[in-house]
Amino acid sequence: MNGLRTSFICSVIACAALLAPPVMAAPSTDGNAAPPDAVALGQNRAEPSTAASWTHVPVPAGLRPQAALNAAVATSPDEAWAVGTEGAASSTPGSPLLLRFDGNDWQRHDLLDITWQGELLSIAATSPTAVWAVGKDASDGRHLLRYNGAGWREVKAPSGVQLNKVVTGAGETWLLGTRDGAQSLQRQVGDTWRDVPAPPGTVYGLHILSRDDVWAAGASGSGATVSHWDGRTWTQTVVAGTPRAGLGTILVVSPTEIWAGGTAGFIGGPPGRPIPPLLMRYDGTTWERVTVPTTFGGIMSLTPDASGRLGWVSVANSLRWAPPGSPTTLEPGPDFLAWDGQSFTGHMEPAVPGEGESSTVSLAPVPGTDTVWSVGRAAGPEGTFVPRILRFN
Repeated sequence: MNGLRTSFICSVIACAALLAPPVMAAPSTDGNAAPPDAVALGQNRAEPSTAASWTHVPVPAGLRPQAALNAAVATSPDEAWAVGTEGAASSTPGSPLLLRFDGNDWQRHDLLDITWQGELLSIAATSPTAVWAVGKDASDGRHLLRYNGAGWREVKAPSGVQLNKVVTGAGETWLLGTRDGAQSLQRQVGDTWRDVPAPPGTVYGLHILSRDDVWAAGASGSGATVSHWDGRTWTQTVVAGTPRAGLGTILVVSPTEIWAGGTAGFIGGPPGRPIPPLLMRYDGTTWERVTVPTTFGGIMSLTPDASGRLGWVSVANSLRWAPPGSPTTLEPGPDFLAWDGQSFTGHMEPAVPGEGESSTVSLAPVPGTDTVWSVGRAAGPEGTFVPRILRFN
């Protein structure tokens, strides 16, 4: 099964895209049949498109080996940021990596005042002069950084919170993490951070429409969950009751169109068993599962087009059934799914000389355009991994 993506031991959203070695048990589901509870919207084109839509963009020269990117944010067509790590190995924790796009090329942006080793996990922005990043050091300590338009500096994080992610929207900035082993949500109010009660289970992703209109994607002991905050309380819905199912990304288009993506979970099977993707859609009344043109993998990002409607879905470790008579049971599936309002078209990432396929795919839309950045981690030579940047425009 040479060249196939590695499969999941755990959900990509639950384990922050930590990937398992490929242990491919023959799945017991039938061919390309959709799950029993799934609905088809239009006619999905299961064959990946051969159109040259996504292009590879070189990373800066001189990055240390064993580098990867975890997330990105674009504030304009001429500015974007990407975060991750470089020089990471089993015996060394690596160093935080910050890249900046200046409208022409990606360049390393030095963090002169950062002395700890580790990685940057997440980045988000409310404006070009208010960009936030969350980091983790070698001792599992968490760090909060802010860019004010002139430079980056580390700022005080909420006391006792193990930060995992920063999310922005509608001028709001929220932090996701844990405190004493329980979910913690923090909202910026002026120069301070205030606790927001968390819904049951775990929150992995947010879409913030206003301070009192927030949607959360997550998981609980009952399955994959979507929760809504009205400024006072959360209302939670279990949208998929499969054990180990979870949602990590959510996109609110309108009150009658909400999308959430993650992994469907499974019952039984050996470690490393491939897990189906989970894409849910809300029509204002009910949540329904939507079929996608790939069989296994985890949905990592949902990103809007210029009009605010769903534009792209990214799938990590995408696999699909190989045609009858093929030498392998599974083959690579589409990494990106383009939504045209009726159906999905699958797109493969472009081949990069000397490198393998991506194992994580995080999307960042460029405001006011249909351009989208994709950052992640790809297989490098001799068992190493390398950062990967792609662009659609």
